[in-house]
Amino acid sequence: MKHCLVVDDSRVIRKVARCILEELSFSISEAENGQEALDRCRKSMPDAVLLDWNMPVMDGLDFLNALRTESGGDKPKVIFCTTENNADHITRAIAAGANEYIMKPFDRDIVEAKLQQVGLI
Repeated sequence: MKHCLVVDDSRVIRKVARCILEELSFSISEAENGQEALDRCRKSMPDAVLLDWNMPVMDGLDFLNALRTESGGDKPKVIFCTTENNADHITRAIAAGANEYIMKPFDRDIVEAKLQQVGLI
């Protein structure tokens, strides 16, 4: 079973993402900020990360930059899932190593399509 780490400071978003991902046969872990997510990745690298941009402690972009320098940190497929929708944010995310980008609000069809695009389903 593939494992996805859902990183978002909103408990509601994490719950919605968990429901969608469990329907798609993923096991799920959660983190409410980038630092917590990085600590989880250091213990066990996930197959995928669904990542918010704006969070306290460590934001999504800083997390992604740190993740990609970790041993095995090049492996997870990272999908930004955020309200940030301007071209600059998308360009910065892709340059930092994001594999895909989803705009909030999202639904199962969008998440499923992005996971297919990155080869996880």
